[in-house]
Amino acid sequence: MCGGRGTRLETEREKPLFRVAGRPMVEYVLDALEASRVDSVTAAVTPATPETAAHLDQRGIDTIETPGEGYVADLGVALDAVDAPVLTVAADLPLLDAIAVNRVLARSAGDSVQVCVPAALKRRLGASADTTYERDGRELAPTGVNVVADTDTETMHLSYDARYAVNVNRRTDADLAEALL
Repeated sequence: MCGGRGTRLETEREKPLFRVAGRPMVEYVLDALEASRVDSVTAAVTPATPETAAHLDQRGIDTIETPGEGYVADLGVALDAVDAPVLTVAADLPLLDAIAVNRVLARSAGDSVQVCVPAALKRRLGASADTTYERDGRELAPTGVNVVADTDTETMHLSYDARYAVNVNRRTDADLAEALL
C-alpha cells in the first residue's frame, strides 16, 4: 500500500518515498518482500503518489492505481485487482524484513490473518499509536501487515516484534526507526 501523502510527517515528499536512514521507506519493504517467500509484488498507488508510481515503475514493480479515498477504500480496490490469498503491507514499515514477512505467511495456512501489536508496545518503544482497538480486554494496534484469503476464517496474530510495531507516521517515528535499524 503506497498511497500515503505523508501529511503527518510534515514533508513535501510522498510518504512511501520519505527517507529513513537515507533510503525511501518503500525500499525497505520491497527488500523484505523480495527476500521472502512472496511470489510477486504489486503496489497500490494513488493520484497523490505519482513520484512513488514512477519510482516503482523504474524498479519493475507492477502498480494498481486506487482512488486515494483512504486506506480501507484503496485496499478494497487493490484487493479486487489481484487474486487471493494476498499479503498486504503498508509502505511505512522500514523495520520489516523477510523473516517477519515469512512468519505471517506461515501463520496464514490459507486463512486471513491480521497482525496486531499491543498498543503498550508501541508506546514503550516511543512509536505513535494512531489507530487502536480493544480485544479481549487488551488495547491493540493494527500493523499494516495482513493476509487476505478467500475464506470466512480470520485469525489475529498478536506479536511483540518491533518490526511490525514501528509504522512511520511522524518524524519521531522516523527517528525511532533509524535508531532501531
